[in-house]
Amino acid sequence: MARKLARPVTKVASTSALTHIGASGEARMVDVSEKPATERTAVAEGRVIMSKGTLELIRSGNAKKGDVLGTARIAGIMAAKRTSELIPLCHPLALSKVTVDIEPDAMLPGCLVRATVKVTGPTGVEMEALTAVSVACLTIYDMIKAVERGVRIEGIHLVEKMGGKSGHYRA
Repeated sequence: MARKLARPVTKVASTSALTHIGASGEARMVDVSEKPATERTAVAEGRVIMSKGTLELIRSGNAKKGDVLGTARIAGIMAAKRTSELIPLCHPLALSKVTVDIEPDAMLPGCLVRATVKVTGPTGVEMEALTAVSVACLTIYDMIKAVERGVRIEGIHLVEKMGGKSGHYRA
């Protein structure tokens, strides 16, 4: 017998608190033309959880599809640069730095993926960092799914953001 899941009760913020919602409730891109260009940095991370055997396959460089970590790193960098094409209301930004670091971790077991993105501009780069991590994690999954279908992607989140009007944030 199928269980009917209860819908969670969520509080809806006022439209004035949501910057991507116009006065009549329509989605809109935020106008950042009056904001000063400042240096902004965002760091995000996530984890790809797998068996110890699959992790060892990645570490040894013997995965059938090739260099898993190198490919995931490049995919994450490319994704950060294309975030505005993927997320409808994100501004296209001329990023000044994108790094994607992937550390195999036997304690997980799996890989810890961390992206750092920088820009000098009128808006932040949180979405670019989160997109970089997401795509790097998905690339790892894609490259090892033939070996292990039960791989999990977990914990993608913003770790830190610096710069801009709202200041410094650290999770």
